[in-house]
Amino acid sequence: MARKLHVHRPIARCLGASLTKHPPHSLEEKRFLADAKRILTAIKGVTHFEQLRQVSPKNDYRFGFSMEFADQRAYSGYNDHPDHVAFVRDRWIPEVEAFMEIDYVPLGWG
Repeated sequence: MARKLHVHRPIARCLGASLTKHPPHSLEEKRFLADAKRILTAIKGVTHFEQLRQVSPKNDYRFGFSMEFADQRAYSGYNDHPDHVAFVRDRWIPEVEAFMEIDYVPLGWG
């Protein structure tokens, strides 16, 4: 009997986080990025977390965060997780001057 192959199509959530209130390459900026990685990757359901440096002259943002989730349930669990909520409240809002959030799902999903 043939087995069914279940393919999980991830939801990818990308955050263009830039224009932090900290000077570029400062200790404060490095601490913010290190803390973001440590806190957000510890939340169950976050996969393929990356911090990216934005290099296009067409865009003023300096950083991007990218992460994937197996499904909407995993994403919702992350979004509502107390550590994520606290990070946004205590670090993101006070330290990020401007950002753009883009949530992607594969074409044909849903």
